[in-house]
Amino acid sequence: MSLLELDDVKVHFPVKKGVFFDRTVGHVYAVDGISLSVEAGQTYGLVGESGCGKTTLGRAVLRLVDITSGEVVFDGTDLAKLPDEEMRRYRRRLQMVFQDPLGSLNPRQNIESILSEGMAAHGIGTDRDDRREKIKAILAKVGLPANSLSRYPHEFSGGQRQRIGIARALVLEPDVIICDEPVSALDVSIQAQVINLLEELQQSLGLTYLVIAHDLAVVRHISDVIGVMYLGSLVEEAPSDALYAGPKHPYTRALMSAVPVPDPEVEDRRERILLQGDLPSPANPPAGCRFHTRCPWVQDKCALERPVLTDVGDGHKVACHFAAEIEDGTIGLTRATGIEAVVGTPTEEPVADKAPAVKVPAQKAPADSVAVAPVADHVEVEQAAEAETEPEKASEEASAPAGEVADTADAEVEAADTADAPDEPADAAAPVAEAGVEGKAGTA
Repeated sequence: MSLLELDDVKVHFPVKKGVFFDRTVGHVYAVDGISLSVEAGQTYGLVGESGCGKTTLGRAVLRLVDITSGEVVFDGTDLAKLPDEEMRRYRRRLQMVFQDPLGSLNPRQNIESILSEGMAAHGIGTDRDDRREKIKAILAKVGLPANSLSRYPHEFSGGQRQRIGIARALVLEPDVIICDEPVSALDVSIQAQVINLLEELQQSLGLTYLVIAHDLAVVRHISDVIGVMYLGSLVEEAPSDALYAGPKHPYTRALMSAVPVPDPEVEDRRERILLQGDLPSPANPPAGCRFHTRCPWVQDKCALERPVLTDVGDGHKVACHFAAEIEDGTIGLTRATGIEAVVGTPTEEPVADKAPAVKVPAQKAPADSVAVAPVADHVEVEQAAEAETEPEKASEEASAPAGEVADTADAEVEAADTADAPDEPADAAAPVAEAGVEGKAGTA
């Protein structure tokens, strides 16, 4: 019999609305029917993208959030039905390492106070000195010096704070530790140290882990069995090596294709599956298969019926109507999985419409207005220049014969006729210029 077993666990958060009287207008389906089992001494890895409900499921096991329905059976006892006081006593055997190592530690308490608080609440240790000796032994196991007892959380690095969180769980001598993203906030070198520490403690103390993470490389290194979550549901479950060797669910295939490979040649040759769209809202999940809105192999049946997690052999379970057909290649792709999946097919048409808009002449201003505007500016500049040189021209015209003045005016009129301006404005300007010439000639 499994040490920890979950049967159709659901955690739904009501959505309230109202000013004076709150009324429930909907629910957020954070966890919607999860069933899994963890053997004693085993490490179960739970993976999935952000927002799929991994952390909520871990908190539901400890009853830190209310369970809507389902069973959480720990060592033969259904924790979902226990009274609060009895559940508090069971928490000694079920502990959690939280994701944020600094936010999970009280900044106003030193390390000795943080670690001894739980021991005193559960009656571990005869007196303060006895508890202090136990704490020193646990700190030595996680690689922290004994003088850390009088220090505060802000005096430690991120990796050291995570070790303190692990020590806080270990001092209660639990049977199961739920590790919620235990290394996501740490550097790569510190991640390796914490993972190795968890493995060493498991071997020496016989611990059972439920590791929640989104880093597939970390989960593969530490887990015996891996479960893949998507939008509150478990879509695939298999032993670690089997899952990485042959993922069967389309979502798992996409996750595995995102794991970087240290070999450059293999990395260049392998196919990357890029999914269209974003994770749907857990307040309004799609009907049928939750993944059908993004699945590259989606069929009509996927939108109508929700698949059940089914064992396909050797402990490999998958929730997909067409997992066998996809593996055999008898079903082709119905959605793009390359770079066009990121760009998105629906967004191609607007981009295509906008691109020619810059080049098509019809989108530009009318030709007449474009031609007239520069000519008008040119005429204004010429008029201004003529106004500045009017005294000089007047003196020259006064001394020049009338015939030369008329020839000069005719040349200016011909130059204006050959300009880029439209014909009609040029023709209309000609009589005015001639009239001005005759006036000048008569005056001369």
